Amino acid sequence: MKFLHYAWQPSPVNAQRSYRCWLTDRGSLTRRLQARCPAFSVRAVHQRLDNPCRDEMSLINSRRKQRVVVREVYLYCRETPVVFAHSVLKRRNLRGAWRSISRQGVKPLGAALFANPLVKRTPLHFKKLAPHHELYPRACRLLKTLPNHLWARRSVFILRGRPIIVTEVFLPAILELSQ
Repeated sequence: MKFLHYAWQPSPVNAQRSYRCWLTDRGSLTRRLQARCPAFSVRAVHQRLDNPCRDEMSLINSRRKQRVVVREVYLYCRETPVVFAHSVLKRRNLRGAWRSISRQGVKPLGAALFANPLVKRTPLHFKKLAPHHELYPRACRLLKTLPNHLWARRSVFILRGRPIIVTEVFLPAILELSQ
């Protein structure tokens, strides 16, 4: 499988040190958030058929007009959103390897991914999302003040040859958990 990342980088170039520790941790983001925030929760935005973002198509061998399953949630610490998570997989994979995804609801996807020893993860890639990126307005939907950019990381999880793209966009409030 060919993994082109269209300006996603193998390291978070120019990321502030406070973001870098969140971006580069290869463990479960869910577990890390739960350890730093006892009032952790997941709130679903939607799970629906949609078009993939332009920079996702090659990662799951999709065409622009081919509808895929898109799951979007916010990860909260108390009443504050700290991460916007965006996951994409082909519709046919819901019937196969990833069928449990359709029953995730507000359960963290990361917990399911890291619990299965058969799931393999590709290396992380990073991007400083500018306002023109497709995910920026989705991630900022709940923010009162729009930042100049948002840091994101992305990797592909593979189960039985079937990929799911997981993108985590770090919202400014994540920095309050670093202290």
